Amino acid sequence: MSIALQEAQNAALRGEVPVGAVVVRDGVVLASAGNRTRELHDPSAHAEILALRGAGAKTGSERLIGCDLWVTLEPCPMCAAAISFARIRRLYFGTDDPKGGAVVNGARLYDLPTCHHAPEVYGGFAEIEARDLLRDFFRSRR
Repeated sequence: MSIALQEAQNAALRGEVPVGAVVVRDGVVLASAGNRTRELHDPSAHAEILALRGAGAKTGSERLIGCDLWVTLEPCPMCAAAISFARIRRLYFGTDDPKGGAVVNGARLYDLPTCHHAPEVYGGFAEIEARDLLRDFFRSRR
């Protein structure tokens, strides 16, 4: 999670919402990323999506079997679906997102019968640090 937090801090320095993500397989980091939606002018350039793309490119596969994803914020519906399609084994996240999350809040995508693959989900990792990064970022913009 420390790498994901560093990616989130780097995102904040770029003026992006501070979210970071890391894809790991067998203890090896395959890819990490922070949000880049503003920089790339791309609404899909969330940290999770960019990390999944990087891991897919590195492995040569769209299915990341045996991989785990660490992310600082509960994934949104778009990212939760991409995580499912990538066949991520375990999802670890920092703080939950009551407004935009889709894993333990909102749509609860992995609980739906139409979800083809649901990763194991574990929340609350470095929760305070992840929450404080987001809170401080948005506080500075108000």
